Amino acid sequence: MRTLKETLTAKGAGLAISYLDSNPEKNIPKLLDWADKFDKDDVTKNQRIVIRKALEDKEGTWYKFAKSLWTDIDDDVRKTLFNNFIINSVIIGGKKEDKAREKYNCNIPWAILMDPTSACNLHCTGCWAAEYGNKLSMSYETLDSIIKQGKELGTYMYIYSGGEPMVRKDDIIKLCEAHPDCAFLAFTNGTLIDEKFADEMLRVKNFVPAISIEGFEEATDDRRGEGTYKKVIQAMDILKSKKLPFGISCCYTSRNVDVIGSEEYFDDMISKGAKFAWFFTYMPVGKEAVPELMVSAKQREFMYHQVRKFRQTKPIFTMDFWNDGEYVQGCIAGGRRYLHINANGDIEPCAFIHYSDSSIYEKTLLQAYQSPLFMQYRKNQPFNKNYLRPCPLLDNPKYLVEMVESSDSHSTDLKSPENVIDLSNKCLVAASNWEKVADKLWQESHPCANCNDC
Repeated sequence: MRTLKETLTAKGAGLAISYLDSNPEKNIPKLLDWADKFDKDDVTKNQRIVIRKALEDKEGTWYKFAKSLWTDIDDDVRKTLFNNFIINSVIIGGKKEDKAREKYNCNIPWAILMDPTSACNLHCTGCWAAEYGNKLSMSYETLDSIIKQGKELGTYMYIYSGGEPMVRKDDIIKLCEAHPDCAFLAFTNGTLIDEKFADEMLRVKNFVPAISIEGFEEATDDRRGEGTYKKVIQAMDILKSKKLPFGISCCYTSRNVDVIGSEEYFDDMISKGAKFAWFFTYMPVGKEAVPELMVSAKQREFMYHQVRKFRQTKPIFTMDFWNDGEYVQGCIAGGRRYLHINANGDIEPCAFIHYSDSSIYEKTLLQAYQSPLFMQYRKNQPFNKNYLRPCPLLDNPKYLVEMVESSDSHSTDLKSPENVIDLSNKCLVAASNWEKVADKLWQESHPCANCNDC
């Protein structure tokens, strides 16, 4: 149940959206003035400063990108997502999360990533999700309960992964209907998105897919199977034709990093209609992992520079899960900003950290946030003063070993449990090599980080 203040904020959002729609080109910059008035606690102050600066140049990339949200996206879908993401998730939700953190002395996440099922219609090389097998699923009732519990603490952003979440199409749409105040996103291979499902997206208005793609046709099919690329492009064509927002999810590996970070690839995805891009680097999680797919320090630095360069020149919103640690003060896992619940109900600190001391069937979300493993994350974050080395596995392997062992957590891989020391050992060389590069980059971009003069 919303408070009176929350209701008034939501009504103000509706008026702001109508105002914007009347003349978006003229009124987009004025949206931030409206946000200033409603966000009295400055939950989004730093973000507004960055956005306001970017939108000052009406010939610039970000202004053109903002305008495209009016020309390329269905009006009702845009309005719903604006309200659910900006108002409910960021402003109203952000304040509720802050109060809950103070009250319960634990991390409260902005987003919850959860796997409706471990089943998948593909079997990609090196995919850790395959380790779970295809027989695990959380019921609709369990997923619904997670969302209800999350909203009580201020979480209005829910992300599906798997397995392939689109295997549960009907339940995903049903959850969108049951929680019209939430924003839903799914990391999906895209091959199960068809005209019928796109029409359902238009109807519920609060679901956005992030389609996994490994580059162009050869690279995508090499890892995901022959014919996958054509099915992915077909899904993008359907979504674009119906003016539905979508993004891409890219795992860059030692084999495809040159393509993923190329201008040609960015331009191609933009032309196909993608509005955002998530970038992940390959993690050697699971006993069937392929460590050779891990990028070198030089390749990771390449992506660091490319993503930052294209942010200034390409009309697409980009996020790099590791290399953007400087913008979120390090690791966001362990409930600090997000967590993961797998298809077996294990509550994990991160999608890449398959260890847990809590189950959604045995604990409430709040109890899990206060569990030894999650409190270890809260105690130790950030894991490095250099936020370009945020991860307790990939960048600071010793931390994961200490946290898992001290909390008596167990491997959640039901097929082939992996000892945390064995997992961390696979990252030692990569962490050492990246340390040298990351420290150089950090010093160049933060010259006062190691002095007391400022």
